[in-house]
Amino acid sequence: MNEGESARRILIYSHDSFGLGHLRRCMVMANSLVEQNQNLSVLILSGSPIIGSFDFKARVDFVRIPGIIKLRNGEYTSLSLHINTEQTLAMRASIIQHTAETFDPDIFIVDKEPYGLKGEVTETLAMLKERGTHLVLGLRDVLDDPALLAPEWRRKNVLPALEDIYDDIWIFGVKQIYNPLTGLEIPANVKRKITYTGYLPRTAPSVSDPAILSEMTEPYVLVTVGGGGDGDVLTDWVLRAYEGNRQPPLNALFVLGPFMPPETRASFRERIQKLPRVRAVTFDSHMESLMQEASAVVAMGGYNTFCEVLSMNKRALIIPRTVPRLEQYIRATRAAEAGLIGVLVDDGERGSDTMLTALRHLSQQKKPSEIVIPGLLDGLTNLNRLVRLRFRAVDRRRAALSSSRIAASD
Repeated sequence: MNEGESARRILIYSHDSFGLGHLRRCMVMANSLVEQNQNLSVLILSGSPIIGSFDFKARVDFVRIPGIIKLRNGEYTSLSLHINTEQTLAMRASIIQHTAETFDPDIFIVDKEPYGLKGEVTETLAMLKERGTHLVLGLRDVLDDPALLAPEWRRKNVLPALEDIYDDIWIFGVKQIYNPLTGLEIPANVKRKITYTGYLPRTAPSVSDPAILSEMTEPYVLVTVGGGGDGDVLTDWVLRAYEGNRQPPLNALFVLGPFMPPETRASFRERIQKLPRVRAVTFDSHMESLMQEASAVVAMGGYNTFCEVLSMNKRALIIPRTVPRLEQYIRATRAAEAGLIGVLVDDGERGSDTMLTALRHLSQQKKPSEIVIPGLLDGLTNLNRLVRLRFRAVDRRRAALSSSRIAASD
């Protein structure tokens, strides 16, 4: 975008409150978009309680909506407020719509949930469509097992949104790894809206290194469980390998995650303090820096971690969770088949010898860069290209809407 061009606005909706996945993906997109487009402002709508912990570029800001978390039984509840879920959802929907109305974006990108959490962006989508805003559904590379996704989307009546509301569907991955809409009956007019962008690459920020790196004087394996809310199984399994008599070849740095229950985190820290080759931090917003310096990675295999592994060209052992979704398992097994990573599926027994063997095999793996998959990390390049094309489409659409309104009033 050139200096003389008019100011542009993009609104991004990230529904999640618990975990880091959706928020971090949206943040990476927003920061790249303003870097590449000097007259662009990006606003993120998010329910994450820690969104303020991250570094945003100039011309990126966020609106924090009241948080909601999903319970193990699948129900939702308010994260902090002592009000019922329906009231919280009504507040969220109102804030979202008022923000969109005032910000008046050229492009509205909705992350993963076509109608938003419990339908909370439905009215906002209708309002923005009338204004000529370009509406984009952004999907990660894997959503869930097709056998579970198909009935979920039928229940949520998703297909009409894809047919009638959204102008584009951008998939932030490559078809060679996975098609997230596998198993769904997608009509031809919806298929024409789909673009695979490639994965969203990451770089380590040019800021001072995280303090913990000063303690990591020898090569280390980075053990990360994302937000940490369900990371206790992986953390315990890897930790037991370091507590045994035959220890892995590398030191270890554990990132326990900001959403790991405090008592669980305290228990792990107590065990880690007894091990001279192991260190731990709860959370660092510059995860890319910790990964860049690591010799290898052990992780659960969420979308952002996978992008970081590819971008930093790290040998990785992925131990995917299989509940409540098979997303990580599908991503890990397909990526392993392509030779990009190693995978260890939880066998229920979680023997320390099994983990020890897997950690020792890490050094024998190929690095991701040794596997050639066209367009694998082109996500941000293609995102910026698509956005510029859509700005021009918005101009034409809004000019046509303006003309039709003038004609109607004559």
